[in-house]
Amino acid sequence: MANEQANKERGGSRLNDRLMERLTEEPNYVSDDGKVKKWVVAEEARNYSPTLLALLLKDEQLRETFFVETAEALVFKTEAFLQFIEQKNYLSDSYTRYSQKIGLQIGGRFMNQRNEVELVFPYKDCILEGGQTKEDQKRNEIFFNQTLAQDEITQLLEPKVLTNAALYDIDGQHEIQSFNRDAQKNEIRGLDANTITDNLIIKGNNLLTLHSLLGEFGGKIKLIYIDPPYYFKNNPSTDTFKYNSSFHLSSWLVFMRNRLQIAKKLLKKGGTIWINIGEDGMHYLKVMADDIFGADHFVGTLPRRTRSGKSDVPYNFSQDFDWLLVYTNVSDDVDVMGRSIERTYYTTPDYPGKPWRLADLTKQTTAKERQNSFFTMVDPKTDKEYPASEKRTWAVTKDTFQHYYDIGYIVFPDDYDFLKITKPYGRKFKYEDDAKGKLSAVISDIQIVDFLKSLLSECKNEKGNAEIDVLFGRDEFDYAKPENLIKTILSVATSENDIVLDFFSGSGTTAAVAHKMNRQYIACEQIDHQVELNVRRLKEVVDSDEGGISDEVKWCGGGSFVYLELKRYNQKFIDEIEEAQSTDELIAIWEQMKARAFFRFNVEMQKLDDDMEDFKALTLEEQKQMLCSLLDMNQLYVNISDMEDAEAGVTEEEKRITKAFYGEE
Repeated sequence: MANEQANKERGGSRLNDRLMERLTEEPNYVSDDGKVKKWVVAEEARNYSPTLLALLLKDEQLRETFFVETAEALVFKTEAFLQFIEQKNYLSDSYTRYSQKIGLQIGGRFMNQRNEVELVFPYKDCILEGGQTKEDQKRNEIFFNQTLAQDEITQLLEPKVLTNAALYDIDGQHEIQSFNRDAQKNEIRGLDANTITDNLIIKGNNLLTLHSLLGEFGGKIKLIYIDPPYYFKNNPSTDTFKYNSSFHLSSWLVFMRNRLQIAKKLLKKGGTIWINIGEDGMHYLKVMADDIFGADHFVGTLPRRTRSGKSDVPYNFSQDFDWLLVYTNVSDDVDVMGRSIERTYYTTPDYPGKPWRLADLTKQTTAKERQNSFFTMVDPKTDKEYPASEKRTWAVTKDTFQHYYDIGYIVFPDDYDFLKITKPYGRKFKYEDDAKGKLSAVISDIQIVDFLKSLLSECKNEKGNAEIDVLFGRDEFDYAKPENLIKTILSVATSENDIVLDFFSGSGTTAAVAHKMNRQYIACEQIDHQVELNVRRLKEVVDSDEGGISDEVKWCGGGSFVYLELKRYNQKFIDEIEEAQSTDELIAIWEQMKARAFFRFNVEMQKLDDDMEDFKALTLEEQKQMLCSLLDMNQLYVNISDMEDAEAGVTEEEKRITKAFYGEE
């Protein structure tokens, strides 16, 4: 029996070698370090990928093993293939090598091997950014496909304990005594009196941060702007975002859906969400966002020019734009945005104390459509005649002309020497404009409106890069969005004191612009380097940063912001694993994990200790994947429900800040 088993294992190993050799012929199945990406191959098998099937069919041994011949065709044995590549004896990149196979089965397969119930989290959860780190270390997409019960999901998304709180103002950094809750400001913006009015920078997983914000800011955010990781069909070129482009479209959409669903709950009635997205992912995201926000709540798509064009591109066509998808949560008869216009008003003796301006006196109707408005208007003072246009008639009729003239509404060219007009205009008083309170429409005509001109000419990545260069140097962050882009958006969709949220804060542009424009902001970021950049940038803003839009808005410094972190538990081990540079470092982390980490219920810690030589034989990346897979993803951060648990290690100061934030003082 022992020889039989050994022969079986050797045969399986040879078949595995043959399979690996074939799979490496397809570049999409191979990582940068030459390893076969098993999770990609498994997904291809489930989808009956023609590419995968062709590779298997051209090898006689693989064809005989994984296909069955019927009377008319060969049938792919999908289950047999998936079971083979999941065998731990043959492929060492399994995440569950040191976990017992205990769980529900359906048709002889564990539930987490099927597609019925699955909550998918990417490696380090929100780190689908691939090479967003300073060193641009591109990595393969890694997923923990854990089947979770509803109570586990609820636990995962509970509000988290807050730590490392600090207040920054013109005088530097301070301890936080309490959060500001300005009742007068909240009354002006229609929010309950106890809403926090501090600007916030929060470090932590952005999905979990959004859930932690829901209790305090649910239904209160006027504008959400996000610049998430883009989806790329192919590897991005050097002048695009340094995001990982190897992840599947379905994975990226799940990643986005989880966050947009909670973002919708944070949005104030009549608020808007602006999603910056590239060409490859835009149309897929549009369909999904229609489902989340409602197709009838889609406001529009706006182009943003990212560069001035380049050669040597596919099809000889340079795609120089990315896009902004805009959604709201109200019907289309509600004005969710508008442009403020600097108007010229005149003060004249005939209307003392009542400034007025000129208004168009024509209407977009033809002579045929509105015959009573197609007439020659005569100036009663000079008898000069002003015929109507057949294509654009007067806004008043022949019958109502005298009424409007008598009340002073109609202004003729000869009425005032300072006017340089050649036809009659209407008169609009300033108090009428003020009482109306309605902003002008945002029109997507790039020849007319400054809004779109700004998006097309002044909001390129190179402008944002230059702003970062001035502040910190280019090495700090590549492809930052320019301040003028955010200013343009905030100008048309928010008013002073409105709350603005960016949960992919990146280089901190949204927060910096919101601060200068007197909007309250919440910026969420997880990556250490970028969180540090956010804080440094906002400190510069408080100290009177002169870059970006500072001159336009006459920024002179001032204000404050509060820095907070979600208190890590298992997340700190994941961060340490991610930063480790050697196997020895990982083994040391493993020893710490055994003493303090929360593990998945089926982990056999002793088995890893017993198989340490096998563990050492794995690549460094595989070792990292394996250690991370053992951790309970429900315990990335400390839940407020566990705040009094001694094992959580929550200090009295952290308890005080957490209770203050959630209004439990």
